[in-house]
This record gives sequence, structure tokens and C-alpha cells, in this order.
Amino acid sequence: MIRHTDALASVYARSLYELAAEAGGRDKIVEVADEIEQVCELARGNRAFREFLGSPIVDRGRRADALRDIFRERVTDLVLRFMLVLNDRGRLSHLESIAGAYDHLVNEAFGRVEVDVFTPGPLDPEQVRSLSQRIGAALGKEPVVYTYTDPEMIGGLKLRIGDQLIDGSVAARLRKIRQSFLTSGSAAIRERFDRILDEGEAR
Repeated sequence: MIRHTDALASVYARSLYELAAEAGGRDKIVEVADEIEQVCELARGNRAFREFLGSPIVDRGRRADALRDIFRERVTDLVLRFMLVLNDRGRLSHLESIAGAYDHLVNEAFGRVEVDVFTPGPLDPEQVRSLSQRIGAALGKEPVVYTYTDPEMIGGLKLRIGDQLIDGSVAARLRKIRQSFLTSGSAAIRERFDRILDEGEAR
């Protein structure tokens, strides 16, 4: 999932990345990314925990104690200490965007790119693998693919790469055809279809 980040998140993510690199290089960088994502997933799925992290009413000392109790045996010391720093500075509510900024640093360093794929129905593992290979060949980077089902789509697929949306859905193609009729005129469109038909008969 491609996430938007801000300047504050980027600063904290860069600090965490550098600490992880110093602590254990690539393996530690990946481990930290996984653990931060697990914490974010917990916050997304548990409203009470999400509010606990971001509430200005909760005493920071009590929250720090709770964080130690919850995560001491579940995440590395580096991640726990990082969360405690965020708590001390009142920045735990930014954890999701910090995780997004950290992922961006990891992807840049490892030659990866995140791609959101939208299709009318779910893709099986072989389809995802084949699609990943084609995207990787086109971009020259290792794609990290996230798949989503959009039942409103008629067919085809849509890709979101960073801020760019590549719409290959059937609906988008129909819109292009309609626009061609409006901008090019019916005569030009008729000529194109006649040419296609002639090529078909020649075969």
C-alpha cells in the first residue's frame, strides 16, 4: 500500500533508517520495516489502540510503561526505543506516515518500487507473479505489488505507481473512444475502423 508522507515523517524515518543500518545493515533495516508495519497494522485494526497512541489526554509516562509492557518481547529494542522517543515528543500519531517514509527509503536503497494494482476480481498467485515480472521489466526495478479488488471496474486493471495512475480499465478505454469521437470527428474514426476491417480481411 502506497502511503503519503510529510516532512516531519521523513525526518524521523531517516533517523530510524540510519540507526537500523548502523545496528545491522540490510537485515536490520528489513527487520525494522517489518516490525513498524506490524505496529501500524495493530493500530489500523484496533481503534482503542489507535486512539491510545494518538490521544493527547493519555499521560506520556503511563503510555511509555504500557508500550514497554506490550512490545518488550514483540519488537526489537531499537523499535521499542524509537516508539518511546516518539511518545516523549508527542509524535506517536505520526507513526503511520513515518512507516510510509521509512518504506520509501528502503525501496530506494534496495531498488524497489511500490505498485498498487486494482482489478475487478481477485488475482491468483500465478497472475500476481506474472504481472510483477512484467512491471519489473518495464520499470527496471523490483516491484512490491499490492493487489486490490474494485468491483465497480468492468475489466482490465489500474496501476498506481507513486503519484501516477495508469488506467488500463475497460471504462477508461471506452472514455478514450468517446473522446476520440468528440475530438477527431466521426469521419476520422470511421476511417480508422475501415482500415482495421480491411487489415482483417487481408489476413
